[in-house]
This record gives sequence, structure tokens and C-alpha cells, in this order.
Amino acid sequence: MDQVDTSRIIEMAWEDRTPFEAIQRLYGLNEKAVINLMRAELKTSSFKLWRERVSGRKTKHLKLRSPEVNRGYCPTQYKQR
Repeated sequence: MDQVDTSRIIEMAWEDRTPFEAIQRLYGLNEKAVINLMRAELKTSSFKLWRERVSGRKTKHLKLRSPEVNRGYCPTQYKQR
């Protein structure tokens, strides 16, 4: 896996509405592999913040998320250009 792919996986993992299943579909990494990648690539403090953020977050798992969540990001998440 090259640095561009690793960077994109980290970005997707940080996004609240991007489920782990989407990462697995695109890159072949299941949730456990994403956690291991994040642990290896992030500073310890950043990894802990990320784990705290995603633990129990329903939008990170397709089976738990509401059917009303139908896209990978919130419309207010990115700045309009």
C-alpha cells in the first residue's frame, strides 16, 4: 500500500459518516486492520483521540447506522468553494 492510499484510509477513518465497510470495499482492510493501521501511522495521542471518537459511533458501521444517513459526509463538513 502506498502513502497516498494510507493517507486516504486515515482520512476515511476520521470521517464520522464513512463506515468501516466502505474502507473494506475500497481497500480490503477490515475494521481490525484499520485500527492496526491507525495505531501504526498516528501518534499515540492522536490514535487515542480517534479510538475514543469512533468507539460506539453508529455511523461507522452500516448495520448500526440509521437509514437516514445516506452519504459519507455531512453537508456542512467541507467548506464550500
